[in-house]
Amino acid sequence: MPGAPAGQVSMAHGLRGPVFGVTSACASSNHAFASAADQLRLGRADVMLAGGTDAPLVYGVLKGWEALRALARDTCRPFSADRDGLVIGEGAGMAVMETLDHACARGATILAEFAGAGLSADAADIVAPTVDGPAAAIAACLADARLAPEEVDYVSAHGTGTIANDRIETAALRRVFGAHANALSVSSTKSMHAHCMGASGALELIACVMAIRDGIVPPTANYREKDADCDLDVTPNVARNRNVRAAISNGFAFGGTNAVVALRAI
Repeated sequence: MPGAPAGQVSMAHGLRGPVFGVTSACASSNHAFASAADQLRLGRADVMLAGGTDAPLVYGVLKGWEALRALARDTCRPFSADRDGLVIGEGAGMAVMETLDHACARGATILAEFAGAGLSADAADIVAPTVDGPAAAIAACLADARLAPEEVDYVSAHGTGTIANDRIETAALRRVFGAHANALSVSSTKSMHAHCMGASGALELIACVMAIRDGIVPPTANYREKDADCDLDVTPNVARNRNVRAAISNGFAFGGTNAVVALRAI
């Protein structure tokens, strides 16, 4: 059952509020964060645990990806001209999301503000991405977070390392951010922790929180060659010190389900 992990967490910690599973392939974690934020905004809960987990390293799943010819021959090289596919990993990540009043009342250390989310559908093809869908989700996220494009310093890219995804994502970012796209720090942490499918968005949200807290943009590892179709500052190979006022994290899944979340410094 896709909702089983959420049920197990509720039993382990005695959580009696809204409990449900969200499943939308590699956008699952971001959809979960957006759903948790909605529960808080609607007053259905004061605090939510949200995130994602996935364990796809099983024979059938791997053979399916192999049949799609989407797996890298050696390693994941997002945005590099010689990229040839993704690497599959397993993982889990969770975030405590709560209202400001609840956090202050319990004396919590607030790491960042969950500023907003944007959701969209390509409504086009189950595997081939479009520019319109991701761009719509990014724009909706900025609107929900009340962020001007110029206020965003870091983008945690979906960045799978496939030819189509990285090219389409670059085009979507350029469409939404315009001239400011040249000033963005972009990186794909999948180059280091692999593509953990439903858990990827959770790991990447944590990377965004840490980038905001520590002022360090994580690198895109394994980058070797510039690609004219991926002409953003992708933070190649080495982490960079930078003050990050706000960050967005992209999740674009098979089926054309897109979810983008925004975080802001406190």
